Amino acid sequence: MKTPYEWKSGFAEAAQNYVALKKQTGMKFEIQERHLRHFDMYYYKNGYEGSVLTKEIVHDFVYDNAEGLWSHRNKEIVMHDFAIYLKDRGYSAYVVEKKTVVPRCKFVPHILTDDEVRRLFDAIDNYPQARMSNRNAVDPVLFRFLYGTGVRISEALGIVLEDVNAETATVTIRAAKNMKDRLIPMSGSLAERVFAFMHDFHRFSGGKMWLFPGFRHGAMGQMDKSTAYIHFRDYLLMADIPHTSVGPRIHSLRHGFAVKCLKNWVLAGNDLTAMLPYLSAYMGHSDFRATQYYLRLTSDLYPEIVRRVEEEFGYVIPTGEVIYDEC
Repeated sequence: MKTPYEWKSGFAEAAQNYVALKKQTGMKFEIQERHLRHFDMYYYKNGYEGSVLTKEIVHDFVYDNAEGLWSHRNKEIVMHDFAIYLKDRGYSAYVVEKKTVVPRCKFVPHILTDDEVRRLFDAIDNYPQARMSNRNAVDPVLFRFLYGTGVRISEALGIVLEDVNAETATVTIRAAKNMKDRLIPMSGSLAERVFAFMHDFHRFSGGKMWLFPGFRHGAMGQMDKSTAYIHFRDYLLMADIPHTSVGPRIHSLRHGFAVKCLKNWVLAGNDLTAMLPYLSAYMGHSDFRATQYYLRLTSDLYPEIVRRVEEEFGYVIPTGEVIYDEC
């Protein structure tokens, strides 16, 4: 068992109350808490006393020359929000600006063709019976769920049985990438498959059991993302789908979902300026940049609709070099 961290600085009580408040709202707040612990230790070890958060102290902590831009950016966010919390409670606190810009990944994903999707699921459904594993029962449903909903693999593996609502055919994704819950609807065919899987495979499981569990050391538990990826590579090999530096990856199923939605909307003549916010919220994006990226990717993959996209929605599509927002 890990020894609980002992807060030592003049901000110890305020920091603990702040962390507790955030967790009460349903946030995991684990990474943020770790940064606050580092600040607490930094403040204490450097001999600072009292509870005055000055610009000098904050900048020395946030912009450590031994750390990279991502660390600077993450610490900016944590200390900015913590300072606002302190000021609201009467403390003297400098609010650091969120100014650090980090380079975005230029990865362009592989979008599976319809034929590749057919071959992939044929391989999953016909994978040889595995010993000491539940993959033959779980994976056909797991990968169909990923393909049919566009959720992240980490989100799918975090679903427990009580998150599935059989009456509304929806699934609740809790505390996802941007620390927000969201509701995911399932199509009729997918819901039917998931409910049948729950009835058969999970007939003796409690509500807290993982919907798509792994099997280790003779017991079921949460499947690790690396296990799912290893399985995915097996299926790609069986389906004769080459795996290169750009994939396919499990996330390719999510990309394909978004691209197909946008393609269908364009061909149906829908107003993408009205539809993009819905897709952004559904996908769990923190802003429109990743959603706009999918719009560009859609027009690149389907040349027959490029003209319509450019003429009608060109002002929505980001220009210049395409960059991927969700590496």
